[in-house]
Parts: sequence; C-alpha cells; structure tokens
Amino acid sequence: MGGGLYRGYLGFRRRVIMTKKLYIETVGCQMNVLDSELVVASLRREGYELTDNKTDADTILFNTCSVRQHAEDKIYSALGRLKHAKRDHPGKVIGVLGCMAQKDQRLVFQRAPYVDLVVGPGQLHQVPRLVEEARAGAEQRLEVSLGRKEGARDAIERSHESFDPLRDPAMRPTPYQAYVRIMIGCDKFCTYCIVPSVRGPEQSRPPREILAEARQLASEGCKEIILLGQTVNSYHYRAGERTTRLSDLLGELQVVEGLERIRFITNYPKDMTDDLLAAVRDLPKSTRYLHVPAQSGSDRILERMKRGYTVSEYREMLGRVRDWIPEVAVTSDFIVGFCGETDEDFSQTCQLARQSRFKNSYIFKYSQRPGTKGAERFPDDVPEAVKKERNNHLLALQNAISEEDNQPFLGRVVEVLVEGPSKTARKRQPATESGHVDGPLQLTGRTLCDRIVVFTGNRRQVGQILPVTIYDANALTLFGTVVTQHVGPELFTLSTGNLSTGNL
Repeated sequence: MGGGLYRGYLGFRRRVIMTKKLYIETVGCQMNVLDSELVVASLRREGYELTDNKTDADTILFNTCSVRQHAEDKIYSALGRLKHAKRDHPGKVIGVLGCMAQKDQRLVFQRAPYVDLVVGPGQLHQVPRLVEEARAGAEQRLEVSLGRKEGARDAIERSHESFDPLRDPAMRPTPYQAYVRIMIGCDKFCTYCIVPSVRGPEQSRPPREILAEARQLASEGCKEIILLGQTVNSYHYRAGERTTRLSDLLGELQVVEGLERIRFITNYPKDMTDDLLAAVRDLPKSTRYLHVPAQSGSDRILERMKRGYTVSEYREMLGRVRDWIPEVAVTSDFIVGFCGETDEDFSQTCQLARQSRFKNSYIFKYSQRPGTKGAERFPDDVPEAVKKERNNHLLALQNAISEEDNQPFLGRVVEVLVEGPSKTARKRQPATESGHVDGPLQLTGRTLCDRIVVFTGNRRQVGQILPVTIYDANALTLFGTVVTQHVGPELFTLSTGNLSTGNL
C-alpha cells in the first residue's frame, strides 16, 4: 500500500511540475548544439518540457554564436520580436546564452531591456538556478567568464570550465549519434576569430571523464560519437608523468561496447601528427574522415590571419594524410574577402582548392568581429559585392570537384550508419515521426568516410549499419539501394547483380 501511495505521489508531483514549458533556439557550431543539449537536460530535471512554440513557453532561451555578424543579427532580431510578449506576460523568462552573451554582456540588456539573464558558455551550469530566480522576480543577471586579460590563467580557466555530464537524447538530431566535448577553448588567436575570447583558454578533459560519458551514451543506444574541440587534434591531458594525446584517447575508446564509429572535429593543420594518422588508419572504429580548415591559399593572407602555417606546409600535411590513409575524405573551411585580399590572393585560394580536391568545403565571407586582432589591425576593405562573388565562385568550384569525385562510388557497396528519415521524408511524411507508420521511407545515413547516402528503407533500419549499393551521385549526396542479401564476408547479392564491397 505504501508503495502505491509513493508512486501516486510522484505521478502527481510530475504532473504539477511539467506545466513549465521551455523553448530553446540554437545558432552556431556543434559546440553550441551540445551546450543546448546539456542545458535542456538540466532544466528537464527541474520539471520543464520542451515546446517549439514561443507563445506557449514559460522560458525562452537563445544559445548564440559570435563567429559571424549574421548569427548575432538573427538573435537580436528574434529578441526584438519578443518585446510585446514580455510586456503582456511579465512572468515569461527570456535568456541569452553562449558566445554572443560572453562577448556582448551588458550590451544585450541595453538592446533588449526585457531580457532576464545573459549567461556565457562557461556558466551554463547555473542556468536552472538563474531561471528560477528570474521567475521569482530577481533583477537581471549577468553571468560570464573572466576575459583573457582579467586574471591569472588558472583563474580564467576555472571561470570557463563547465563540463556537465547530464545529457538529453531528445535534443539530438538522432539518438544514435552524439557529441562528446573533449576540450574547450583555444589558444591559436587567429586574427579573424572571436572564439579564444568567448570560449577561453585551451583545456583538455580528463580521459576517464570522456570514457565514462562514452559508455553512458553507448548504454543509451548511441552508435557513433563525435569528439569536439575548437582544435580537437591539439588535445593533450597531463596526469603526473603521463600525457594522453588524441591518438591515445581514440585507442581507449575502441573498447567501449556498443560504439561502432568515432569521429572528431575540428583539426588544426600544424597539429596533424603521424601518431594520430596511424590511429585513424588502424583503429577499426575510427572513421576515415578529417576536417582540416585551410582558410586561404595565399601565404600573405594566412600570415595576416595568423594561422601559423604556409600553403606549402598545409600541402605537406595533406600529402601525409593521404599517404597514411589512402581512402580518407578530407574537408576544409575557407574565408573569402579577408582584409586586403586581392584577386591574386583569391586565385591562389582557388588553386589550392582545385589541387587539394576536398570532399567538400565550408566557405564563408569574412565578417569583422569586434574584439579580434583583425578588427584592430586591418580595415575590412573588400567590398561586400566582391566577397559575394568570390564566395559563389569558390563554392561552384568546390561543388564541381565534389560531384566529380563522387562518381567513382557508382556501382560500389558502402556501409551506411542509418541516421533517420531524410529531410524530404520529414516534410512529406510527418506522421512517420510518431513511429506509427511502418512503410517505405526515404532514409539518410553516412559512410565511414562521412559521405551522405540517401536510400529507401523502413524505420526499423534506423540506427543500423547497412550495406548500400550506390546508383547515383551529386556534389553533396550519394543515392543507393539497400543490399538485399549477404552471402559472404566480401560479397553481396544485389537485385542488380553481384558486387564486391570495401570499407567506405
């Protein structure tokens, strides 16, 4: 009888608490996506449930990015649209989190006086308490980390450190993949980048914490983890006489039961060591994929960017990568229109992209960020129209390379980790999201070298690794058919005949 009363009490308590609704909007990189997952998990523990409707929400949070001006403009515009909502519902809590919060601090309150809390990425563990205090009528709260010149390094590091093991699978695009932060901050100080200021000094997590988190994720059904760091291959953790490098960490993660794939992003070219390349090549769970931003193909611009390497050094690194791992897929980032970039500088960037043949590249127009050395030292003198033209030209060049390099996959069998319904399927068949429809469905997944594959399957296949034969390709996507019968370790019977397969 007592047990029954206890369960009933908990049920009543849950119904009361779960009336609080949370809306959260995330802008920016994978780090921000992970931060939002952790924030949501901590608020769920306090009885919040997620809603995708700002009007219904008791608490509205924006997790922000400061890498480009467009990302900040988007958040301030969204805040502007909440002015009347706050006036009509004074109890609604509005918060700005993340990198823009750390960068702008009280400027957020000046531009949007109805915001209740501004919280930097190093203080996100305080969000549940701050939200409840705001709901109780507390004054506006600013919780941010120390600036890079506001104390000793140890003190600055402590003010940024906020590793929270809480996870919320509902916040992930798929329950079978998850981000794991292995380090925070950055010490590279590229002149265009605000990250060292808003994310703080470079710090690596203890391997035991990373392994514990990986085991937790695997126990929840996660098949792939993506290790995150601003310069992830700079990871090194010292404990006594022992230093754990990223290659060592990859080796330790291989034994986590249930995990099938391990990726890591983003890499810094100068830290691409041979021991890491050997680990990617030899460890069975490591994906054959490396994201190594080049940013420019001009030595003059790279020097202005303070990237720490020359074009020839980048090419040497890329050559080693492909010597060690012949089947590797390499992707890059480029910034066009950086301060003082001439037509000749841009031509050299196109030449590097043409010769490097990246799987794909993320191309951005330079956006001057206040507080960076670039903003202090160099005028933003490339006209916006020229930036746009260069962006489009480099993008077209990269797309042509990507499509051409995808053609050899035609007729090949690849192993695909099925992530879930494709974007098209989610738009056309929203009822399948509930899991009640079990008919044919367009699915999407990734190969071991991080190529996106779209094919027809069913919902039961989500989370599995399936052999898929490729029949078509464009610059961004491979299209395939699931192999229908497995007849041997290296041979599959297809509806179209017999084809051998590799570990792609």
